[in-house]
Amino acid sequence: MSHQITHGATYKLASVLLQYPTAALFDGLNELDDFAAGTTPKPARQAFARFLDWLRAAEPTEVAQHYVETFDLRRRCALYLTYYRDGDTRKRGMSMVLFKTAYRDAGFIPASDELPDYLPMVLDFAALTPRGDRLLHAHAADLELLRRALDKAATPYVDVIAAVCAALPRLGQRELRKVLAAWETGPPREEVGLEPFAPPHYLAGYGSTAPGAPDNLPPWATGGTAISGDEVTGDWSGMAR
Repeated sequence: MSHQITHGATYKLASVLLQYPTAALFDGLNELDDFAAGTTPKPARQAFARFLDWLRAAEPTEVAQHYVETFDLRRRCALYLTYYRDGDTRKRGMSMVLFKTAYRDAGFIPASDELPDYLPMVLDFAALTPRGDRLLHAHAADLELLRRALDKAATPYVDVIAAVCAALPRLGQRELRKVLAAWETGPPREEVGLEPFAPPHYLAGYGSTAPGAPDNLPPWATGGTAISGDEVTGDWSGMAR
């Protein structure tokens, strides 16, 4: 039985909204609203609506500053999925090898200048391929930890992660116990030279023309990479700050 992607549009929109906010993001707010209206399930759609209302009401410079303060300066809010279970330990390197393997097995070549567990990239991968969807499902507990950290930080970005969590199956009791234990202790520490926060480059955007991509993606979601066969061409991390 083939694996079906049921919430690709939700993953795609979350991928866009979790990247560093540029002028293009604010120029495309009407398109974002229209695209969000077609996302599923209903709780995800409602969460996106709340976040987009905040974007409209805030000044772009304030949003950009808030983004940096939230994701770059808060240890528990880093946008790297393996960080929550592995922290700065040697185990994290092996975990990221699994991400790279998933990309390559699906015919993608991950960018060498971005960590493979970078959440916007993982979300885009999940929107495009069943392998990516399964990878995201495997890290549902890590997403719940991120959601809790953003909720504690009282940031509107919690709604973006809440939308993704709403598109995933509910965590079981065993997973919830692990989440609670990890929440109490925080990411493990063991300095090995891996950066816990964002590297200096961010994704410029993603392509949407690959087989399996959600239909009718708006213009803000289509520039940056072109996916063809087993190769990714273009710049996955050209937005420097």
